[in-house]
Amino acid sequence: QVQLVESGGGLVQTGGSLRLSCAASRLTFRAYAMGWFRQAPGKEREFVAAINGIRLNTYYADSVKGRGIISRDNAKNTLYLQMSSLKLEDTGEYFCAARLGTASTSSTDYNIWGQGTQVTVSS
Repeated sequence: QVQLVESGGGLVQTGGSLRLSCAASRLTFRAYAMGWFRQAPGKEREFVAAINGIRLNTYYADSVKGRGIISRDNAKNTLYLQMSSLKLEDTGEYFCAARLGTASTSSTDYNIWGQGTQVTVSS
């Protein structure tokens, strides 16, 4: 069974940084575009960043441009999201997602999802 498992979340102060990881198993990782999405309590899931499988084009939400870096290691079947200068509004459950083909900023285009990892930013 295809599986995505996120890790790296936690409690961090404003201005801090963290790196999220997403380990993929039982799929040809490089064939999949990968994305990070997040969902704050009471809000809809929103796009954070995405990356293509081979060409490694990256895409970012305006809210994280300049503060987030999405990357992947196809040899390790792992996706990353490095976030810095964290803000209170970065708080939420962070999900990684996979789709065959090119990256998309729409959550409905992704058909494989992880369980999420919680990021809480405090002042």
